[in-house]
Amino acid sequence: MAGSIQFIGNTKPTLLQITSVAICFLMNMLDGTNVMIISYTAPVIAKAWAIEPHVMGVVFSAGLLGMAVGAMFLAPFADKIGRYKLILLSVVLMGSTIYLTSFAENTFQLILFRLLSGLGIGAMLASTATLTAEYAPPKDKSLWVSLVMGGYPIGAVLSGIAVAHFLPLYGWKNVFAMAGMLSLITIPLIIFFLGESLDFLVKSQPPDALKKLNRLMAKMQLPLLNELPVLTKTDRQKNRVSALLAIELKWPTLQLWISLFMSFATLYFLTSWIPKLASITGMSVAQAIYAGSIFNLGAFAGIVTQGYLSARFGLRGTISVFLFLTAALMAIFGFFSSPAAVLIMIGLIGFFIQGGFVGLYSLAADIYPTRIRATGVGWAIGLGRAGAIVGPIAGGALISGGMHMSLTFFVFSIPMLAGAAATWFNKVPKDI
Repeated sequence: MAGSIQFIGNTKPTLLQITSVAICFLMNMLDGTNVMIISYTAPVIAKAWAIEPHVMGVVFSAGLLGMAVGAMFLAPFADKIGRYKLILLSVVLMGSTIYLTSFAENTFQLILFRLLSGLGIGAMLASTATLTAEYAPPKDKSLWVSLVMGGYPIGAVLSGIAVAHFLPLYGWKNVFAMAGMLSLITIPLIIFFLGESLDFLVKSQPPDALKKLNRLMAKMQLPLLNELPVLTKTDRQKNRVSALLAIELKWPTLQLWISLFMSFATLYFLTSWIPKLASITGMSVAQAIYAGSIFNLGAFAGIVTQGYLSARFGLRGTISVFLFLTAALMAIFGFFSSPAAVLIMIGLIGFFIQGGFVGLYSLAADIYPTRIRATGVGWAIGLGRAGAIVGPIAGGALISGGMHMSLTFFVFSIPMLAGAAATWFNKVPKDI
């Protein structure tokens, strides 16, 4: 089989691996910033433009729809043009449209820019997960992918702190302008320091593949190749979405999609509405933003813990336990009413739901072979984001209908149970 050469071993990581993975981490930090910025600024925008909660739910979901489309229809190009090029394209699209959001003058324009920025964010998430999985040492793949995806909540936490400080001083439009410029200034880092996937170069063999491959291998102090491995019939197959539902992949794919749909629905209900829900309890705008930051701080700790436990005890079982505990915490959320207890519960829910959720990215990267890995990860994320679109809208409808916050949390514990079950029964195929 082409690519059977073991390029990435279990030896000490090289500078190229560390640099590439660090850039992927940074890109996910920017993703977290650019996704959460609308949630942090939503109370101010809604007040300034007199936007009803159900309309704000549409604004939230526009970005999530863009992320779904980006993951499903842009991310697969990483299997054709390479992970490096698509990450570069994604940051250009993401940064420019976030910056342009600062010029929005009405709700329609706000929705449009959220949709466009979502395209870049969705493609970025799938591409960075794929590239990291292909640069990680085999025995620590789940840990590496989890750490990189942990950049998302770190970006959300830091942006929450920044927004709490800058929003009262400069207004929401300048906050979007700063976030967009922050993304755009990272382009030189990608151009000069991000490495292409060795697996991609071997399996796809684009023009000058041998030259590019040997350049990367030299940086990793690996023996150079005189020629590329001969591609098998399977390697030469075109990258089609239908390959994700081939006989050996059908059930793992469907179960993965169910898990991600349920997790996305609950996670994005939480991330979109926690600041708003906190403000309903009487917290100030700044305190409500900090509630979202506590959620994401707990998330990072959960992601790192999940990565470590998965490497020791297995990915599928660890994820299932994290998702099940999320459901349990959300079901009993209503028994806690004091501000301190509510914040602790928010942090714990963030710990378990993000830990389990990010583990699903590792599971997706583990299920699919190189030639369709970005497509498989992208479609899993994209179809999962259908849940992300439903979650905020459903949350907005429940809140607008007068449902109490604790009961809303209980309702969303049900999809978490379904996601935990689908993950537990997902049998990852071997030797595809």
